[in-house]
Amino acid sequence: MNKIIIGEQIVKSFGEGKERHKVLDRVSVEINEGEFVAVMGPSGSGKTTLMFALSGMDRIDSGKVAFDGVKLSDLGEKELSDIRRTKMGFVFQQPTMLKNLNLLDNIILPTVRDNRKNTTAISEKARKLMKRVGIGDFEKRDITQVSGGQLQRAGICRALMNEPKILFGDEPTGALNSKSADEIMNILSEINEDDGTAIMLVTHDAKVAARAERILFMKDGIIVNETKTSKFARKNLENRVEKINLKMRELGI
Repeated sequence: MNKIIIGEQIVKSFGEGKERHKVLDRVSVEINEGEFVAVMGPSGSGKTTLMFALSGMDRIDSGKVAFDGVKLSDLGEKELSDIRRTKMGFVFQQPTMLKNLNLLDNIILPTVRDNRKNTTAISEKARKLMKRVGIGDFEKRDITQVSGGQLQRAGICRALMNEPKILFGDEPTGALNSKSADEIMNILSEINEDDGTAIMLVTHDAKVAARAERILFMKDGIIVNETKTSKFARKNLENRVEKINLKMRELGI
């Protein structure tokens, strides 16, 4: 299986002088095409920083990050931005939407900026995505007229507009109730299984991590353990959640 991301001996620190703190301490990780990976760990363990490093959102101090065969540290800011926009998708805990635009316009805005000549085709693609994730009737609604779960579905649509090779998620269900969180995870699992889109999620939630085929456990800036499971085993969520919680207790996280 081809590797879409290769990270080797990644070091990332924040702060200056005596206040400088190493958040990633020689972390190495690989993600395969079409793989679903979750990253778990306590606050401050480095999991979000790892996601930012692997996606090129943060420059690293040392080590190597390659995406789709391209070493990210060799690229300028514009080239990095182009890769993130065209080959990666991002879903955050709180989707950033413009209040003066309706749901559809918020979804298509980044894509229209790149290609103003095909707004009709772009809008039609967005409508199909909205229908797929269950918000097909809400395209004209303002962002204040939908629930948090519906807004997150719109964020997923926006992230999928350019058919990314990998979707990064930072606590994508963290602001949702359990029902909405389950619905969002069903959508992400479908995207992974049906479309072959690789997914990397940062989460505190064992129920979210249970959907992944591989879980990386982080503590104090390093990966202290990883577990893998078959797709069949991931169907038994309750048993999977119990095992993840047990593993976290064993690791002291």
